[in-house]
Amino acid sequence: MIYTRLGQSELEVSRICLGTMTYGEQNSEAQAHEQLDYAVAAGVNFIDTAEMYPVPAKAATQGLTEQYIGSWLKNWLKKQPRDQLVIASKVAGPNRGMDWIRGGPQLNREQIIAACDASLKRLNTDYLDLYQIHWPARHVPMFGQTYYEPSQEYAHAPAIAEQLAALDQLVRAGKVRYIGVSNETSWGVSEFVKVAERENLPLIQSIQNVYNLINRNFDHGLAETCHREQVSLLVYSPLAFGLLSGKYIDNPASAGRMTQFANFGSRYLKPHVTPAVAAYHELAKAHGLSTAQMALAWVYSRWYVASTIIGATTMAQLRENIAAQDVVLSEAILAEIEAIHRRCTSPAQ
Repeated sequence: MIYTRLGQSELEVSRICLGTMTYGEQNSEAQAHEQLDYAVAAGVNFIDTAEMYPVPAKAATQGLTEQYIGSWLKNWLKKQPRDQLVIASKVAGPNRGMDWIRGGPQLNREQIIAACDASLKRLNTDYLDLYQIHWPARHVPMFGQTYYEPSQEYAHAPAIAEQLAALDQLVRAGKVRYIGVSNETSWGVSEFVKVAERENLPLIQSIQNVYNLINRNFDHGLAETCHREQVSLLVYSPLAFGLLSGKYIDNPASAGRMTQFANFGSRYLKPHVTPAVAAYHELAKAHGLSTAQMALAWVYSRWYVASTIIGATTMAQLRENIAAQDVVLSEAILAEIEAIHRRCTSPAQ
């Protein structure tokens, strides 16, 4: 396992991070513990979760993911010190429904602190290594949206300074070591850094955004912004909800989130996605690789990726995803990947 420094922090994180958003919906507590045991034994020291998990989000299951990690962590800590793990969670933002979370989640000071306290309790830990804003308080194109529209701006969105002040309070209290953002834009990253420097508040160390073969939006603007501001990219959805495993090409009715949950993954239901996935699927087969191996190996190799968040519902998937770190793509394969990208540029963007 390769480890890398997160932003300007002291955190050394594994280049593979264990994603957990299936725990409590598609995975039982026992299955979650099995995955955690395997990943940590393989050298993964980085675990990512969120207060709203599992997905699809609903009142009946909210918080179960953190609870399952917490029950595992309670036993793990009997044998290992807490500082051997990097545990990250996220506070839910507004305007996505989920009224069962604090009556409708907001990113004001009171709610950020309450959310963190609740996550700590569920996780059975005194502190989070990384606490992230799950999505912005303001309107931005995300989760399949493409364009920014000023007319859709939210009224009374808490200012970035207020959000940072709340996070600063958590850092000073020892409940959070470092902070990050998720689903952010170039302007958002720059503004978080600017406000933090101006107000002497904590700097963001990471951005957790979607990045994969069919959505390379990070390449445009954010790559430079994050490089210059020393903000590390944590990639989520590297297999595009399983599409880049190729299983839906071979069998459109394959079991998975795209078929199990109605309207789930609509961000990937765009006209040119299927032809692009099919092209990558054929390329992988031509080189004796599974599509998942190729897709993950490509993400793992990108110079600005600090860690890639992988999620799995079966142990076989988890083993394959972790093993993909050993796959080295030849210059010929990389050139063919780029050729497909040029023909069908980020169709899920």
